[in-house]
Amino acid sequence: MAAVEWLLLIFLIVCALAVSIARNLLNAVVIFMTYSLVMSVVWVLLRAPDLAITEAAVGAGVTGVLFFLTLRRVNQLGHRAESDAEQDGDEGKEENHD
Repeated sequence: MAAVEWLLLIFLIVCALAVSIARNLLNAVVIFMTYSLVMSVVWVLLRAPDLAITEAAVGAGVTGVLFFLTLRRVNQLGHRAESDAEQDGDEGKEENHD
């Protein structure tokens, strides 16, 4: 059991470092949500199921949804898909003019 705890601890440290150096905001949010879910597993192993449920619900659930809504609001979520669609539309217009 100690090996699993050490593995989870190392994974939490890697997630914390990865969030701080992530350049893409969407990746940072996903890594943060993963951190919260792993932390909820650690709370279960520490026999604190109330904290585990709270961590999963608030850390990964509510906070993740709020981060996704914020990314959408500042046009960081789905921005690439919209710009690709605009470029495809512009290419089609150029072909019609020839």
